[in-house]
Amino acid sequence: MILFLRYLDSMVTAIILKDVRRVMLALALLSLSLPACPQNRKIQNRPFLDDRVWHYGFLLGVNLQDIELENNGLPYMDEQGMEYWYSTVPEYTPGLSVGILGEYKLSDNMSLRMIPTMHFGDKKLVFCEQESGSRTEQYLKSTLLSIPFDLKVAPLRFNNNRPYFVAGLAPTFDLTRSKGDTFLLKGRDCLFEIGMGCDLYYQYFKLIPELKFCFGLYDIHEKSRTDLRDLSLLKYSNSIDRAYSRMIVLSLYFE
Repeated sequence: MILFLRYLDSMVTAIILKDVRRVMLALALLSLSLPACPQNRKIQNRPFLDDRVWHYGFLLGVNLQDIELENNGLPYMDEQGMEYWYSTVPEYTPGLSVGILGEYKLSDNMSLRMIPTMHFGDKKLVFCEQESGSRTEQYLKSTLLSIPFDLKVAPLRFNNNRPYFVAGLAPTFDLTRSKGDTFLLKGRDCLFEIGMGCDLYYQYFKLIPELKFCFGLYDIHEKSRTDLRDLSLLKYSNSIDRAYSRMIVLSLYFE
């Protein structure tokens, strides 16, 4: 489990460094290597399952939430003198994801999915002053309601396996944002999602492990801070130009 979390953490780091092409190349090579493995024909479990137009299921998963911050480096003058603050997210805490799946078959190789999902998690945000080294921390707890609309593309089924790629958009709403915090995020966002998974057919059900990367399309930094009673806290919020959400979700679908 520790090695698995370290692997996810390294994937998040790759995204933050904007090394997405390397990650997707690795996923593509993995998917291409699957059919290359020598396999013999086997008796198919639930052979007519994919003939259905509608598919339903539910998911359980874990997520890693992150924020990509753009610091502006602007100085802040207070009684102590000039200060230069910057912010970062130094670590990631796994969260829980639960949801339901509705899938509509468009063709033998394509389907449209809607997956209302709740993501529970938190993010640790650290503000540091460049000269003095002083720092302050804030934990942002999030309960995200996400409604992805994804296009699923898959080859024809071979035996009891069927790998696939998925991409789409997910309108997202933060249900637990708290005004008055040092740093405040907007309550609405839209995520671009891309990932891959594999349908595994068993005798009584279908299991679908899936790894998905989510990238926020909008700046979710709330700049209008009329909710703050302590105006000295503005130096933390004003040190950030933009903030974009990032998330990795590893899910198990049961159908």
